[in-house]
Amino acid sequence: MRRTPLRVTAAVSLAALFIGSTATSGFAAEGVTTPTPVDGTPGHYIVLMKADPLASYDGGTAGFKATKPAKGDKLDAHSANSQRYIAHLRNEQRKLAAEQGVTPDADYQVVANGFSAQLTGAQVDKLRASKDVLGVYADEVRHPQAQTSTDFLGLGDDAAGKGGVWEKTGGVGTAGEGIVVGVVDTGIAPENPSFAGAKLKNGNSPKSKGQPYTDGKYVYFDKADGNTFKSPIVSGQEWDKHDYSTKLVGGQYFSAGAKAAGFDFQYDLLSPRDGAGHGSHTSSTAAGDFGVKASVSGVDFGTVSGVAPAAKVAMYKACYEGPDPAVTTDDICALSDLVSAINAAVTDGVDVINYSIGGGAATGILEPDDIAFFNAAAAGIFVSVSAGNDGPDPVTADHASPWYTTVAASTIPTWEGTVKFPGFEKAGASVSVPFGSEVTGPSIYAGDAAAGTDANLCLPGTLDAAKVKDHIVVCDRGSNARAEKSEVVKAAGGIGMVLVNVPGGADSLDNDFHSVPTVHLAAANRAAVLAYVQGGTDLPITLIGENTTGITTPVPQIAGFSSRGPMKAAGSDIIKPDVAAPGVAILAATNNRQKEKPTFNILSGTSMASPHVAGLAALYLGEHPDASPAEIKSALMTTAYDTVNADGSRSTDVFAQGAGQVDAKRYLQPGLLYLNGAQDWAEYIEGVLPGTFDDVKPIDASDLNVASIAIGTLASEQTVTRTVTATAPGMYTAVASIPGVNVTVEPKVLSFAKAGESKSFTVTFDNSSAPVEKWATGSLTWKGQSGDVRSPLAVFPVTAAAPAEVSGTGVDGSASVKITSGVNGTMALNVNGLAPLQLLTDPDNPVDGHSGDGKSGDENKDVSWIVEVPEGTTLSRFDLDSSDDAGSDLDLTVYRVVSPTDLRYYQKWQSATASADEQVTIPAPTAGTYLVVANIYSAPNPMTWDMTYANVAPGAGQGAFTATPNPLSVTRGEDVSYDLSWSGLAAGKYLGVVQYGDSDVRTIVTVDAK
Repeated sequence: MRRTPLRVTAAVSLAALFIGSTATSGFAAEGVTTPTPVDGTPGHYIVLMKADPLASYDGGTAGFKATKPAKGDKLDAHSANSQRYIAHLRNEQRKLAAEQGVTPDADYQVVANGFSAQLTGAQVDKLRASKDVLGVYADEVRHPQAQTSTDFLGLGDDAAGKGGVWEKTGGVGTAGEGIVVGVVDTGIAPENPSFAGAKLKNGNSPKSKGQPYTDGKYVYFDKADGNTFKSPIVSGQEWDKHDYSTKLVGGQYFSAGAKAAGFDFQYDLLSPRDGAGHGSHTSSTAAGDFGVKASVSGVDFGTVSGVAPAAKVAMYKACYEGPDPAVTTDDICALSDLVSAINAAVTDGVDVINYSIGGGAATGILEPDDIAFFNAAAAGIFVSVSAGNDGPDPVTADHASPWYTTVAASTIPTWEGTVKFPGFEKAGASVSVPFGSEVTGPSIYAGDAAAGTDANLCLPGTLDAAKVKDHIVVCDRGSNARAEKSEVVKAAGGIGMVLVNVPGGADSLDNDFHSVPTVHLAAANRAAVLAYVQGGTDLPITLIGENTTGITTPVPQIAGFSSRGPMKAAGSDIIKPDVAAPGVAILAATNNRQKEKPTFNILSGTSMASPHVAGLAALYLGEHPDASPAEIKSALMTTAYDTVNADGSRSTDVFAQGAGQVDAKRYLQPGLLYLNGAQDWAEYIEGVLPGTFDDVKPIDASDLNVASIAIGTLASEQTVTRTVTATAPGMYTAVASIPGVNVTVEPKVLSFAKAGESKSFTVTFDNSSAPVEKWATGSLTWKGQSGDVRSPLAVFPVTAAAPAEVSGTGVDGSASVKITSGVNGTMALNVNGLAPLQLLTDPDNPVDGHSGDGKSGDENKDVSWIVEVPEGTTLSRFDLDSSDDAGSDLDLTVYRVVSPTDLRYYQKWQSATASADEQVTIPAPTAGTYLVVANIYSAPNPMTWDMTYANVAPGAGQGAFTATPNPLSVTRGEDVSYDLSWSGLAAGKYLGVVQYGDSDVRTIVTVDAK
C-alpha cells in the first residue's frame, strides 16, 4: 500500500448497462445500496501483488527482460519472454498463497498480478500486511445492467452493403478484416447467424491462410498488425470445440467469484454460452456478420449487420443470469471474474475490448477497472465502455478516466406508431401495431379501472376486467416491466394499450413486443391523453401502425436514460462521456439454448451504444492496423457532430453527448490527431493524485493532450496547451467560443507540410460574464480544407480560487488569507468552527506508543475506533500523527459503517503513503457512524503516535473565530486578502472552515494553540 503504480492492476466495476424489452430488464445499472464488508472480515477477495504485470513490466527483475510493448507496438503475451515472466509471476503468487495457507481459485498475470481466493479474516489481515502485496480487495457482487444503426451511421445499406463506408474501404468482406473484438459480457450464442463462420482447419495450411486455424487446443488467428491471436478451446455446458469457427475465434468463461458468492447457476450455463442475451447483442452489434435476416416474435425486420462485419469475435463471459429475466437484482457479475475476463482478453491478443458494464456514477479515476484498462490501453488495446443508464440527471456518468472511450446512447430512426383522437395525433414507439393497420376502440385510463392499488401502472391483478374488456387502456410507465403492463391489459380483456411516460421519470421510447397493440408516448403527451380519456366515457382512440403525423421525429437525440457528466472525479478536468452512438431500439442477436432456434431482440441502453464504438474502432484498425487507442479516440471525437433536441434544434450539451454523435463517414480521415499514451496518463494522474508515482512529473489535469478541454475551477485567466499531429498536409484556422467567456487560441493558424508533423497551440480562458458555479460550454474547431476538427470545451467559473488550507498558532492569533475572486461586488465569508481535534481513546484497550488507546488486531497491527458524525457537520478530519517521520510507516482508513455493531461499510476513505503521518478529510460528510482504522504498517524505531479527529459545524465553534472584513469587496480576476482571528482557546489543536458565498469553495483552517 505504499504506492499505487498503474502497472499493478485490479479489476472491475460490475453491472452491465442496458434497458431491455421490459421496464428494466437485462443488465440495468443499479446504485450501490448494500453495504460492503470492511477489510478483515472473512469472504472472497482479490489479492494484488506489487510486482508489475506483464503488460507494463519494464524490467528490473534479475533474469527477466522487459515485456512492456514499445511505443506503437502491441503486447505479445505468447512470446517466450512473456511466458517466462508469466511463469515467474505465477510462481511468486503460489509462494505467497502457500505461506498464508490460501488456495487461489483464479489467478492473473497480464493486466494484473494477483489471484482471487476465499480468505479468513486472519488471512486478509496477514496479506494486507505483507511487503509483497499492493492491496486486498473485497470481491464485490453487483448486478448486470443495456432503419438499422449501421445504415444510419452511413456504413452502408444492410441489404446490399453499398453506398457507404464499407464500400469505400473495400466492401463488407473486408470491413474490420484482421481484427479481433473481445467482449466482456454474459456470453454468446454460437449458432446465431450473426456469428456464422466456417469450420476451423487444423494448422496454418495453405487452405487456412488468412483465416483462423486450430491445433485442437487453441484457436489461432494471424491479425492485421502482424501479431497472432491465440485463445484456448474450452468445454462446458452446451459448449464444445465445434462452437468455435472462423468468425467466433474465442470463447471463455469465468465463474469462481460467482461461485464464491453462492450464485445458483441453474438459470444460466457454466460455459461461454449466453444465458441472458446481452453478450450476444453487444457482440453482434460490434462485429456481427453482414446481411443477417432478423425477426422477433414473428415480425420480419429485414436484415442486420455488425459495424465491423469482417472482424472476428472473442467472448469472455463473466456475468450470469438469475431466475427472473425482468429484474437485475438476481443477476451477477463478480468482480474477480471480470478481472479474469479482462486479463484473458489481453493475454489472447484482442485488438478491441467492449465493456458494456458499469457501477453507477464514477467517484474516482483509479477505481480497479480504471487501472486494469490503463494497462490494457498501454498494451495497445482500444477499450469502449458504456456511460451508464442513470440519466437524465447530471453527474451520473460512469467511467471517468481518459485512457478509454466512454459512450453515451443516442436515438436513430425507429419503428413508430400513432395515437389519434379528435385534436390529437402523436407518434410514439411501436412494433406491436401491424404496419399500415389500425386498431380503434373505446378508451379508459387504468387508474379509473381499478381493482387494486396503483392500477394506473397496470400492475398484475389491479385492473377491473368489467371496465377494461374491449377497451384501449392508458397505462402509466413505472414500477413493473413495460411489456408486463400489456400482459395485464390483455388478461383483463383489453384490445390495446397506450403506454405513457410520467413527467419526472424515464422518458425513453421503447420498441417492446407487447401482448396487445401498443404505442409508447413521451411524457409531454400524457396530460393531453388523460384530459381526453377522462373527459368522457368510452371515448374512442385509434392506434395506427406507422407515423401518420407528417412530422419526422428528430434524430439523433441523446436518450433520456443515458448518464450525463460532469464528472466529479479528479477535479472535473476531463469531459465525459466522450462521444455518443446509437443506443435506442437496436436490433441484434440474443441468446438461445443448444439446438434451439437463434433469436434476435430490440434493446436500448448505453450497453448498445458502446459496441457501436467498439465496431468503429475495429474498422479503423482494419485501415490503420498500428493505430493507438488515443488515435482512434481522437478521430472519433474530432469528427463527431452535434445531436438534436426533441424539437429538432441543435443540442450543445457536452455533458450529455461529449464531442457529439460519431460520424462513420468522416472519422477515417480525421485531419488532426490529439495523441497521448501511458506516460501522459501517468503525468495526468500525478497532477490530480500527487504521490501515486515516485518518478513522474505532474501536469495540470486540463493540460492532458485529449481532444476536449475542461477546467473544473476557473477564477481568473487560465491557459492550457494542446499538441496536434497531422494525418495529411494542410492548413487549419481556429474558431473557438464559449458564451460569456473570452477564449483565445494562439497561434490561430496551423500549417502542416506533411503527415506525421506535430504542432502545439495554447487556449486561454477568461470569464467575462458567464455565471459562477455553473458550467459554461462551447467548442474549438480547427477549420481545414479537408474538413473541420472539433473539440468540446467546458469551464466552471467559480466564486473564488482559494487556498485549500491555511494554518495559525497561539491561543490568541490571526492568519491572513489571499484569494482570487471570480465575481464582482461583495463576497460573504461563512465561518465554521473552530472545533477541537479530539484524541481517540479507549481505556479498556491500551495500545503501545499511542497516547490514547483502542482495539488492536495483533497480527495485522490494526487499531480501530468508532466515531459518530452529527447532522449538519461541514467537514470531518481524521489525523494520524507519529513522532517518527524517518523510518516508520502508518496508514489510515475511515469507513462510514452501518452501526457500531454492524461494520459493513457504505463509503471508504484511505490515506496510505510511505510516511508515518496520514490524514483523511471528508467535506460535508453524511451523518452517521464511522469506523477509524490505523494500521502500524512498519515501526522499526521507537515512536509515539496520536489519532485525533474533529467535526466542524457552523455556529458551534470555539475561540471567537471570525473573518475580517466580512463581506469582502471583490473584483473578478483580482487578488484580495482577509484576516482570520481567534482568542481564548485552550491549549490544543483546532479545525475550522471558511466557505465563500453560496459556493462549495472552502478553505480549511488549522490552529495549533500553544
